[in-house]
Amino acid sequence: MSEYAENDLILKITSLTKSFGPVQALRGVNFELRRGEIHALAGENGAGKSTLMNIVDGIHRPDSGEILLDGKPVEITSPAMAQKLGIGFVHQEIALCPDVTVAENIFMSVTNTSRSLLMDYVNLQRRAGEILRQLGDIDPSVLVRTLSISQQQLVEIAKALTLDCRVLILDEPTAALTEREAQILFEIMRKLAGRGISIIYISHRMVEIFENCDRVTVLRDGQYITTMNVAETTPGEVVGAMVGRVIDNLYPPKQREDERSDEIVLDVRDLTERTRFRDVSFQLRSGEILGLAGLIGAGRSEIVKGICRLEGDVTGDIMLRGRKLHLDHYANSIGEGIVYLSEDRKGDGLFLDMSIATNVSALLLEQVASIVGVIDERKEAEQAERLGGRLNLKCAHVGQPVSALSGGNQQKVAIAKMLSVNPEVIFLDEPTRGVDVGAKAEIHRILRDLARGGVGVVVISSELPELIGVCDRVLVVREGRIAGEVSGDEMTEDRIMYLASIGEERVLGS
Repeated sequence: MSEYAENDLILKITSLTKSFGPVQALRGVNFELRRGEIHALAGENGAGKSTLMNIVDGIHRPDSGEILLDGKPVEITSPAMAQKLGIGFVHQEIALCPDVTVAENIFMSVTNTSRSLLMDYVNLQRRAGEILRQLGDIDPSVLVRTLSISQQQLVEIAKALTLDCRVLILDEPTAALTEREAQILFEIMRKLAGRGISIIYISHRMVEIFENCDRVTVLRDGQYITTMNVAETTPGEVVGAMVGRVIDNLYPPKQREDERSDEIVLDVRDLTERTRFRDVSFQLRSGEILGLAGLIGAGRSEIVKGICRLEGDVTGDIMLRGRKLHLDHYANSIGEGIVYLSEDRKGDGLFLDMSIATNVSALLLEQVASIVGVIDERKEAEQAERLGGRLNLKCAHVGQPVSALSGGNQQKVAIAKMLSVNPEVIFLDEPTRGVDVGAKAEIHRILRDLARGGVGVVVISSELPELIGVCDRVLVVREGRIAGEVSGDEMTEDRIMYLASIGEERVLGS
């Protein structure tokens, strides 16, 4: 794989295999990591990336193959052993203790091994504050459960920075971060690499790989495909290696001029919540996909949750196809056909240990009940099969637990759950977060099909290329207000970021 000398390698994996029952997750995988490099690991969900890294971290044991660390064979039997060997792992799934402080979470492993009977909270918070200042404005003394998903991800990264790592594994670390937070992380990564720390960077985002990584290794179906120097390849070549085919339609065609309608599906007027947003007004037209952009804390999700009555004491008018609605609770919103898909699908959107069919029916059980309070399992399965087929859901059967599915298929189940109530309007918050490029293309197609079928579609996304690629118009939210609207040739990353950080009122007055 590498033309470099063996002593330039800190980690070398040769012919690694791993099976889980009849499923062979890894088949003769090779991987090499040089000292001080940022090495991307790419592949679709199910390609074997997480299994490979879980073996490096000691979570799983390989069936065969060899791992060399500094040229010496090692058997990594546990995450604790991996840490002792200088391997740190920031998982995509947040695994913090919600009811203790940020500082206690960051130094959890240290306090677990301490022989002291008393904890020095003042020193703990001081040390945590020093690390957090590199990443953002997070109070080390607050409970983790009070933090946003984005802030919790930064705490996970801070935990890893406390370890004396030689190898740092980052699994989709920017999935919950804003652009600004991601840029801060990239700066830290480059500083760590400059100090000789080697980084394995798992991501589905080609822009991040090509801006920050030295090499990229691609896995597909549990097999090693290729390793390429980032400077000598293209995103298209990497994606082609990931999926085994060329994906040239990541975004489906937008609404054509002759398809545009004057019909207003949703009309929001003067929506206000005293502490979060104010005087928000916008319209959603039939057949279009409307985007919501903005920096973290701007109020995008809060506005949508306010419309759906998921949180906040909201005033203002909401009109659905010309009819004024009276919404007090989310149940009223569901009854009117206005639904919300959370950005945290695993925390708020799905019951991971329950079946696909149970998840799909969860919003409106009356549809699959034979008598009051009794679920007709046949109806429930038929509903899941029908909606799953519409979304090209890949699963063994609808009785399968959602936890057994890939990220992209989990998201399809979450969308099917929304579609089960025959929605008039569907709000999707970060709809492709943590899914691979192939699944992204499918989800984008689903959204366009929904819009063309008459469903009002609103997308919140922190990925500006996604908003630009999939949406017909984008509203930019800044400090709880609509700062501006972009469409057509004006829909560029520069323009959206300008509105998000400065606002239309200054643009007009400049």
